[in-house]
Formats: sequence, C-alpha cells, structure tokens
Amino acid sequence: MKVTVLVGGVGGARFLQGVRNLLGDDSAGADGSTDHEITAVVNVGDDVWMHGLRICPDLDTCMYTLGGGIDPERGWGHIGETWNAKEELAAYGAQPDWFGLGDRDIATHLIRSQMLRAGYPLSAVTEALCNRWKPGVSLLPVSDDRSETHVVVTDPENDTDSAEPQQKAIHFQEWWVRYRAQVPTHSFAYVGAEQAKPAPGVLEAIESADIVLLAPSNPVVSIGAILAVPGIRGALRTTKAKIVGVSPIIGGKPLRGMADECLAVIGVETSAEAIGRHYGARSGTGILDGWLVHSTDEADVPGVSVRSVPLIMSDPETTAEMVRAAFDVAGVSL
Repeated sequence: MKVTVLVGGVGGARFLQGVRNLLGDDSAGADGSTDHEITAVVNVGDDVWMHGLRICPDLDTCMYTLGGGIDPERGWGHIGETWNAKEELAAYGAQPDWFGLGDRDIATHLIRSQMLRAGYPLSAVTEALCNRWKPGVSLLPVSDDRSETHVVVTDPENDTDSAEPQQKAIHFQEWWVRYRAQVPTHSFAYVGAEQAKPAPGVLEAIESADIVLLAPSNPVVSIGAILAVPGIRGALRTTKAKIVGVSPIIGGKPLRGMADECLAVIGVETSAEAIGRHYGARSGTGILDGWLVHSTDEADVPGVSVRSVPLIMSDPETTAEMVRAAFDVAGVSL
C-alpha cells in the first residue's frame, strides 16, 4: 500500500501517527519502517532563519512526534526541554525576543543549518535528521526552495492616528507567535512559491499513491502553502488515486491553533462545509474526492463524497479509525 499525506504541524503529525498505526505500527522494524509505504509531503511555509539557524517547525514536529521525542503537552518541541540559550539570548538583548528556541531543539537546527550551508538540499537534510528519529514515515518537504508564508498586516508599530494606516508584510511566524494573529490582517503571500519546484520524490509520491490524504491541518497556511508550490495541484488533479480530506474544524471551531483567523482573512467561513467547498471537487476544478467531517457536523460539498465520523485525535488508535474511514470513502481495501 502506498499512502501519501499532505500535512502541516501538530494536527498533521498526530494524523500521521494514526496512518502509521493503521498500517502496521506494531510490526514496524527497528528502523520504524512497515510493509507499507507512507509518505508525508510537509509544509515549509512556516520555515524561517532566526539567530543564524534554519528552523522548520512542521518538519520537526512530524519528526519528533513520530520518533517519540515530542513534548506531549505543548504538541511541539522536545520533551524534557530546557531554555538556557533562550535566557542567555534575552540577556544579550538579541532580537527577535518573541521566538523561543529550546536547548535540545537548537541541536536539530544547528545540524540542519550546517548542512544547508554546505550545499545539501532540505530534502537530503531531512532524510539525514530522520536517521536518528526513525519516524517510520518518509518525510518530504514539499520543496527544497524558499516558499515562505508572509502576512500583510496593518503595521502595529505605526502611528494609529495617521489618516492612512501603513501596511507591511511580516513573516508568518511573527504574525502567529508574536502577535497571535491579533492584528488587522489583509492577505497572505507565499514568498518564493512561484519559482519553487517540488522536492525530489514529491510528485512521484502523489502520482503513484494508492490513496492521497489531506490531514486536518490549517487549510490556508499548511495545506494552502503546499498547494502554492507549482506542480502540486496539477499532480493532485491527475493522480489515479482517490483524494480524501479531513476537516480541521469541529462544531465551527478549530480544536487547536488559529485556523479560524486564517480563514477569515481569505473570506472562508469557519465550517467543515465551507472548507470542503474551498478545496472543491476533482470532478470540477478542485482536489477532493472524499471529505470527512466530525460526527456532529454536516456538509454538502458538490461532487464530493462526505461522511461524518468522530474526528477527535485523542490517541493513535482512535486516529487510526479516522484513517480507516478515509480509506473506506476512497474505496481502498486494506
């Protein structure tokens, strides 16, 4: 079985746990592999240079989660993390001071940054880092090229009394972490995406899959950022595999994160139906064949097979049942 999953951060990582659980996690080999081929195409729009280090939040969250090193309470970063470097940077007055780097996490960023500066592409660097964590899933950045999400906002540092409020573009991390999405926001821009190319193996993973899944990740800055890379949407449109998405919205609210804030910016209602329609049907001009919504929700997405099932990812076993439902909607037998 070849399964390809488009994923973002915490929600995507937990969804991958369910995929791996369903397809034989208990029988995984010493390297974490199973008899099936699971490939995760991971968002790189959150990636950023900070303090001279290249930080890839979504790749790392997937790697740590599947490798057993994630902090289970935060859902990101290392378990047992310490913050000595962060405190020392603050003592020096180093900027930015709103983004915290844990001591253990810094080691990952150091290795990545050294390899990138030596000329290795991000996909090769990710493969090398995964040699330690043994995630049991092939983690592929959607692109080796720069394709960063930036956000156009009303400048929060500008004089608010001016007749014409000034706008500026800031990196997604500053909008998300520093301002918690609580500044007047006008649009998103995927900087570099137009010139980016899919990383090696990405298009092949979509084209040769038996099923393609869209994890319950942020539709705008996770899945949307993946779709912004040229060639991805086309591969999804032409693959012979059925494509089934999972709603990140339950009862009109995201379970975590700020997907509602992102959806509001692009004029999409925070509902399972609206997101399904935003993705659209492959029988039209969209990318979905099937759409899973929570058991308490309903959705009418023209041209898409919709099913209501429990979508709360309380543990890998429960999440595996969500994945099983997606397989069923796609008509794929295990």
